[in-house]
Amino acid sequence: MSKGKTSSKDDKLKWWQLSLLGVACTIGTGYFLGTGIALTMGGPAVIFLFILAAFGTYMVFDALARMTAADPQQGSFRSYAKKAYGRWAGFTSGWVYWSSELLIMGSQLAALSLFTRMWFPNLPMWMFAAVYGLLGLGIILLGTKGFERLENMFAVMKIAAILMFLVLAGAALFGMLGQGAYAPKVPATGPEVWPGGGIGLWSAFIFAFYAFGGIEIMGLMAMRLKNPKEAPKAGKMMILLLTTVYIASLVCAVILVPIGAFNSKESPFASALNHYNLPFVPHVFNSVLIIAGFSTMVASLFAVTTMLVTLAGDHDAPKMFSAKKDSSKLPFTAIGFTAGGLAVSVVTALLMPESVYEYVTTAAGLMLLYNWTFILVTSGRLLKLSGWGQTKRWSGILLIALAVVGTLFHETSRPGFFISLGFVAVISAVTLIMRRVWKKQQGGGGESGPQGRSKHAEGQQSGHDEYEPSVNRPVLPRRRKSFT
Repeated sequence: MSKGKTSSKDDKLKWWQLSLLGVACTIGTGYFLGTGIALTMGGPAVIFLFILAAFGTYMVFDALARMTAADPQQGSFRSYAKKAYGRWAGFTSGWVYWSSELLIMGSQLAALSLFTRMWFPNLPMWMFAAVYGLLGLGIILLGTKGFERLENMFAVMKIAAILMFLVLAGAALFGMLGQGAYAPKVPATGPEVWPGGGIGLWSAFIFAFYAFGGIEIMGLMAMRLKNPKEAPKAGKMMILLLTTVYIASLVCAVILVPIGAFNSKESPFASALNHYNLPFVPHVFNSVLIIAGFSTMVASLFAVTTMLVTLAGDHDAPKMFSAKKDSSKLPFTAIGFTAGGLAVSVVTALLMPESVYEYVTTAAGLMLLYNWTFILVTSGRLLKLSGWGQTKRWSGILLIALAVVGTLFHETSRPGFFISLGFVAVISAVTLIMRRVWKKQQGGGGESGPQGRSKHAEGQQSGHDEYEPSVNRPVLPRRRKSFT
């Protein structure tokens, strides 16, 4: 936590530190456990989907990084949405993201509870969820610096775990671990490559995208870069690293065991090694899964609290959630509200101990993709895109749309789709109500001015890869400091 009103240059992040932080916020149960769901639904062919998801993720981060480099804003994508389309867009984007991260917290808490029950099978899930939630709140109370240090440590541990799996998998492929229950085999026939057919593969696309969820937190943290213009470099390195370790580990997993050995309740990497005589493997991987899930849960806690503070600072959330004038003080009201969201997640874990993970994971992934779509749409208004830039932007939107629609065709992902629609419907209804309130407050003047975008400004468009000059844009509210 920063104790002064200004931070020294030494407190700022280098680009590679932001990359490492992005890895920490991204590699979690979405990868270590969600890939099990993806393989069960789509088979080994989901490896191709991970490549497509990596490309789509890069399109989103590239757009966000370019906007950040040109005009760093504490509210990141929410502030850019507001600048591009008016107050309603910033309000909607902020609350959609807040809701998505709340769902991710529920998803991670459910997963953490499932993992911990391996060692304590007789204890209820809600008890584990409550303990992990309290520990996460404790880390948030340490402030931004404490959060960064712990997340960087978690990143190193998670990458080390994946490398350990690759080493063990390589040893197994070369027969150094002895004879397992299955002989290593490269899937070659149609039933082996995509056992669920085209529909099963399509439905699994959402889980490939979900494994990359976390780049938007890099947007929020990019304000702490020594040179914000290095944000694109940090994102490229992060996505390249993630894609490499994801693909390599998935290829090893599907060669070591047949597709029928995977299930949605166990990490595919543990499944790939469990049939060898390695008694330590289940416990090591369970520990890794808990670290990964806890890391991303804490990142979500940080994100929802930061977003709530910035929303309150722009009068898009109750004023009591805004940061205090003394920047050395934490916004305890906002943190308390976040704790309430955690409590709801704990209750959910109590009421739906078996099915909550698949449903909430799908809904959380969809809410993230809705926000990613808005980032791409916003970049089309604020960035002057070349023909190649527009191609990349629309390619990203198309890939996201395919992942969203695919969730409708499988019984595992379909409930999550309707859960996400419910959240969007509520936020949309509140936005319509608030627009009427804002219009009355401004005497019928619409949303022009500092808190919105004038109708004249809304009609202006762009043409090549540069940030559009601010002379044609409304003046944004004064940039606010992080809640820490």
